[in-house]
Amino acid sequence: MTVGDSTAGHPVTPEAHATKQPLAVMGHHKAYAYEQLGPGVSARVHLTRPLGRRSRLRAFAPSPSSSVLMGSFALLLASLLSALTLFSREPQVVQALDDGVAKLPVLGYNTWNAYHCDINETVVLQAAKLMVSLGLADVGYTHVNIDDCYAEKNRSASGDIVADRVRFASGMNNLTDQIHDMGLKAGIYSDSGWFTCQLYPGSYQNEERDAKLFQDWGFDYLKFDNCAVPYDDIIREGIVGKYKRMADAIANLAKTSGKPPLIFSLCEWGEEQPWLWARRYGQSWRTTGDISPDWGSIASIINQNSFIAWASDFYGHNDMDILEVGNGDLTFDETKTHFTAWALMKSPLLIGTDLSTISDENLAILKNEEILAISQDPVVGTSVTPFRWGINPDWVSNSTHPAQYWSGESQNGTVFMLINTLDEPADMFFNLTESPWIRAGRQYAVRDLWTHTDNGTAVRNFTAHAVPAHGVVALLLKDAGDEPPNAGPPCARPEWCISQNGTLAPGA
Repeated sequence: MTVGDSTAGHPVTPEAHATKQPLAVMGHHKAYAYEQLGPGVSARVHLTRPLGRRSRLRAFAPSPSSSVLMGSFALLLASLLSALTLFSREPQVVQALDDGVAKLPVLGYNTWNAYHCDINETVVLQAAKLMVSLGLADVGYTHVNIDDCYAEKNRSASGDIVADRVRFASGMNNLTDQIHDMGLKAGIYSDSGWFTCQLYPGSYQNEERDAKLFQDWGFDYLKFDNCAVPYDDIIREGIVGKYKRMADAIANLAKTSGKPPLIFSLCEWGEEQPWLWARRYGQSWRTTGDISPDWGSIASIINQNSFIAWASDFYGHNDMDILEVGNGDLTFDETKTHFTAWALMKSPLLIGTDLSTISDENLAILKNEEILAISQDPVVGTSVTPFRWGINPDWVSNSTHPAQYWSGESQNGTVFMLINTLDEPADMFFNLTESPWIRAGRQYAVRDLWTHTDNGTAVRNFTAHAVPAHGVVALLLKDAGDEPPNAGPPCARPEWCISQNGTLAPGA
């Protein structure tokens, strides 16, 4: 792959080679509203509203029999009423739960993808030791999280969850003490229902008890699943209320104990739009069903999250699921794309492979400090978001070909992520000012976050050449001053480009 030339010419994009058709349309709402505005005067307003983009309104009115003035008034009033309706439908902004923990996406390890239920204290401690010896802790991976299947099938006579007496024979306090002695933090798992997903004791109606037990055991983090939901006439809650129970228990425990609250990771698979409400209760929330170690799963999760990437910020993050780096049949380029997307979209990064057998290639992916610096940016907490879908029209959902062109802010410049979703190499072109974070009339120094090279200066446009199939380009663009004279037409984007005397520029 060759990355790095910019041009002021017209784009020749790889999208023209695509043969796949969009699978579905998401994010568009079309409606007609009729407003009776006076005797014999009505207006029909056609509303087209792409999610997250500026609404466009087109008003049509029959000629009024009374006067032209009345008709103009009708159009104006209809437009205003329709605009107010649109704005009133925007989702309510929910403030993040800033309780001093997990301001940034959590980096660490989770046992599930590599071991499922085949876990014990030796497996967990080996993972922790390898995180240190392989240098993963040095670049920020600090959590070692136990998933399902660590417990006995029944609670104790006093009502507590009991750690498996064989697999965790030394006890959970001994385990967490050893993890903490390595400079790491420890995470545990439970469920908001009667049972966990593997039918071990869940925490429903035991939230206060279990939160205290997890804290007493020495855990710092809780993943909370969504299986074994109680009957409606018992719970009399939706999923929001079911998760609020444990969130309240964690908050109350922090107040009474004087200790930091458990980091709370909600795992309800995106079924009740947690990106709208979960930041009230915890620091991350799963957005989709379970991941699998294949390109189809990776592309589908990127697609689903492309429409909700706006929801991640400090203290609250879309969780795109445990990493599959090192698992399955993912190619090197697919693995890079997977890791890059999760990191730049500010998902928690939880390693989910057997670290004792990880390849140097995959280890290097996990330890890319330039990518991790974007994930862990202490100044800018927001995710990259798509500025052009590419193969599909904007705002079209396609699990095979998700959005290709992304950008976002960082403390050190503008981040770009380009994903080639085709099954063959392709050139990828974009105009710099397609990103909202780029200033017109400026040139930008280009840093490649995977080759770790400075690739000259981009003026107006940028082309990444021969991006591998299912591959990724990650760039950091830094302002390098005014663009050179005669860099191209008066405006890089010609729409409504006009001189001070009112003359439209060529192509406008």
